[in-house]
Amino acid sequence: MGKLAFAAKITHVPSMYLSELDGPHKGCRQAAIDGHHEIGRRCRELGVDTFVVFDVHWLVNSEYHINCAPHFEATYTSNELPHFIKNMHYAYDGNPALGIAIGQAANDMGIATRAHSETSLDLEYGTLVPMRYMNADQHFKVVSIAAWCAWHDLRESERFGLAVRRAIEERYDGTVAILASGSLSHHFSNNGKAAEYMHKVWDPFLEETDRHVIELWKKGDWATFHGMLPMYAEKCWGEGNMHDTAMLLGAMGGKAYDQKVEILTPYFGSSGTGQINAVFPVSPLPHTAEA
Repeated sequence: MGKLAFAAKITHVPSMYLSELDGPHKGCRQAAIDGHHEIGRRCRELGVDTFVVFDVHWLVNSEYHINCAPHFEATYTSNELPHFIKNMHYAYDGNPALGIAIGQAANDMGIATRAHSETSLDLEYGTLVPMRYMNADQHFKVVSIAAWCAWHDLRESERFGLAVRRAIEERYDGTVAILASGSLSHHFSNNGKAAEYMHKVWDPFLEETDRHVIELWKKGDWATFHGMLPMYAEKCWGEGNMHDTAMLLGAMGGKAYDQKVEILTPYFGSSGTGQINAVFPVSPLPHTAEA
């Protein structure tokens, strides 16, 4: 039936938007923006009709939640960083059919999930920033999934990612891309030090751990990364506790995944956090993928 054609771990730093504007930071995130443009270009070539975004800026306290309204349109200002992203207009079509299919597949696997198709939920900037550069012409539909799962288990989020993959391939007639939208290490610069850390990672330990993780990804050593993910997320302040990454890995086949990532935008520091755009090549689900 359906096809998962593309998957990536991506940055959504608000300084990408700041990078567009006249001022001292104009152009500072062009490499990240170029990476997003390239993802959009590749997805067009692959015939993708919908982006499914695991968004670590959407906080939920119970169950898994999918925003699959028919249409999204508003003017957005970040309540977290209103001086970075302000008065940003957006308009995208949603995909209720796909969102509902994902919810059904997850519930059938025993993962309590709710798909919200008739809703006033807005999109968060973990979805809005990448869509600004990948989907400026509204070519793709958008489904946003909460990935700041405050009281959830990473292994269950991995199983949820597998449910997303199964929903795409078994319950949907179309072509989909998955984006895990979140950072690697995520210790923001402490108050008063923003300017100093605009292009830096907060601590050498965090940067070295991030770089080690990236090397594991480039080698395709997913068994090692799978084992270290919970501690990595905890000790390196993973954004949203890295539930987006757990979901992405689950969609790829978990620790049995055997592909090597492609780095589109090399690792960079932003306001203390570690960032990257990395493509996860899609391969058939291994038979050992957890049910």
